[in-house]
Amino acid sequence: MLPESRCFLPALFEAVEQAQESILIELYLMESGQLANRVIEALLAAAQRGVSVYLLLDGFGSMGLAQADRQRLTQGGVWLRDFNPLAWHSLARNVSRDHRKLVVVDQRIAFTGGFGAVDEFLEAWFELAVRVEGPVVADWVRLFRSVWQSPLTKGAREAKPLMPPVDGEPLAGGARGRVIWGRGYRFQAIRLSLQDRITSADRRLWLCTPYFVPTLGLRWRLQRAARRGVDVRLLLPGSAHDHPGVRYAGQRFYARLLQAGVRIHEFQPGFIHAKFVLVDDWASLGSCNFDHWSLQWNLEANQEVECAAFAEDVRQLFERNFAVSREIHLQEWQERPWWKKARTWLYGSLDSWMTRLR
Repeated sequence: MLPESRCFLPALFEAVEQAQESILIELYLMESGQLANRVIEALLAAAQRGVSVYLLLDGFGSMGLAQADRQRLTQGGVWLRDFNPLAWHSLARNVSRDHRKLVVVDQRIAFTGGFGAVDEFLEAWFELAVRVEGPVVADWVRLFRSVWQSPLTKGAREAKPLMPPVDGEPLAGGARGRVIWGRGYRFQAIRLSLQDRITSADRRLWLCTPYFVPTLGLRWRLQRAARRGVDVRLLLPGSAHDHPGVRYAGQRFYARLLQAGVRIHEFQPGFIHAKFVLVDDWASLGSCNFDHWSLQWNLEANQEVECAAFAEDVRQLFERNFAVSREIHLQEWQERPWWKKARTWLYGSLDSWMTRLR
């Protein structure tokens, strides 16, 4: 596990620089700037030394990537495609976005998390990634291929065919884990897996997400787990938020969660963009937020890990972040100023209305 950009960015760039055969990258967010320029230069250098480089971007999340940067990539030998570009003739289809974050090098090493190629990830946002090796990397390759070859993906049709996945040997002392994904249009294996884990939680259930607008089923499960004595805690963003309205909409659920015994912590140092969950000795890290978009519509993917040693690392990360967060208490929440209550009601009503339209 690689918490914060100062850990995962050097590891990512080092892996890309050492690539010998292929690089697969799938991102939601990429916009022109300092970090995107570093990524482009690293990919161009790899392509120049003969590495096959495939870059898959979401058609909406990459709208901030300048045309000049796109031309640099394609003219430099990078195969570039866009998933589901916005189109007026398919407004309903525009809802589904490729929100996955993935880097695979030589079908040997994979990185996933909540990262993107925008400058906020350099310093302003707290994010993490996980480095993966072993047989599970082949599953990440299969997932990438499924979107790269999708009829919704446009561009670079003349690209060199992707090599088939290579099933690696199990690593000595490796952890037990799997790739879990959501394919959009209300089918989300991630959601079902999380719900099953919450239902069976015995000791702890800690969840970090930057966009907490959970489904009714998820809220009920969190409350039931807390009532049966599980240590349920949420690590959520504080006032530093890139979409404050989403934060206010999610706050309408605070009172009932707190009444059920769920502990809520709002991160204070900055915007926490990471998405990770710890249930007993099981952890899930990746792209999936806990809002309606991720749980019902987007293409998402997480790495699940069942390992006591890895769970201890995740626990320590949670504890460090809890220590710099502000815990919300029920009485304090109920006594907040009227205008804050009105704000929560307004944004919550807007979210409910938009949810019914989807």
